[in-house]
Amino acid sequence: MICWVNLDKKVSRFYFLLWFRWALKLTLYTLVLTFVIAAFITLGIYIAQGLKPLDIEIITALIAIFKFWFVLSWSFALLIILFRSLKYIFNKCVGGYVFELLTCPVQEKKDEIREVITDIGYGDLLKVWRKWFMLLIWMVAAQMIVALIIMKLFSSYENIFDWFNIYLLYIFILIAGYFSFIVLSIKCKKVRISKC
Repeated sequence: MICWVNLDKKVSRFYFLLWFRWALKLTLYTLVLTFVIAAFITLGIYIAQGLKPLDIEIITALIAIFKFWFVLSWSFALLIILFRSLKYIFNKCVGGYVFELLTCPVQEKKDEIREVITDIGYGDLLKVWRKWFMLLIWMVAAQMIVALIIMKLFSSYENIFDWFNIYLLYIFILIAGYFSFIVLSIKCKKVRISKC
């Protein structure tokens, strides 16, 4: 019984460390890509308007344009980085365990031994990403329903979605990410946890 408890703590630690690294990278890369997209669009608008000399009004307008595009670019950047971030959770030893991505068995040979993919390409991730992404969507939807019920019962908001924005959605995605790694390792046959 003591051995099982220790294993459970080690696996829980693995999931937390894996999620923490993923969340940190996801946040950093999303911010950088969002900043680049918003800055590029803002610069493009400034150039299209004739490169007028910078004064207080123009700087204020450029900052307003940047803020507007930053919020819109966040969604786009988040989707790209969510796909890319899945590649980097595999084959990294974290807390004594590692997530491994396995090959698919050939249709005729169901009992074929699946091998670990050591050099993971984005094509190898498509099936796993689709499952993981749908799992994230369902978990975020469940969180939104719970948050909606709590907001309706304990807040004074008139409109149901006055409190909702892209940043709150991002927090929901981060929370769902932790639980999705646990469910992914249980439900997806292409993913397994091994000791390292």
